Amino acid sequence: QVQLEESGGGSVQAGGSLRLSCKMSGGSIRDCCMAWFRQAPGKERERVSHFSTGGSITYSDSVKGRFTISRDNAKNTLYLQMNSLKSEDTALYSCAAAFGVSQCLFRNYKYWGQGTQVTVSS
Repeated sequence: QVQLEESGGGSVQAGGSLRLSCKMSGGSIRDCCMAWFRQAPGKERERVSHFSTGGSITYSDSVKGRFTISRDNAKNTLYLQMNSLKSEDTALYSCAAAFGVSQCLFRNYKYWGQGTQVTVSS
């Protein structure tokens, strides 16, 4: 059974940086869509960035140029480097995986981590 576990969240001042990690067990991060999502109170869930099954990377406009997604296949771990953090980046960040799909659509993500809180103070 695929399990995902995030770490690395915390509290930081605006302009600071954090690096999130997502360790997968029971599957391989190379064989699926892997994404970082976030959800702030009262707001819809947003996909921040993701790897497609072909390895291409996509970012939401809200984080482009500030966040970098990467992965270490040997460690079976996904990362999100977040720089120049803003108060509006405050949210619960979760990683998710979708296996056996041709498109990395929102509805295809069946496996989710428990999330890690990121709080940015201005």
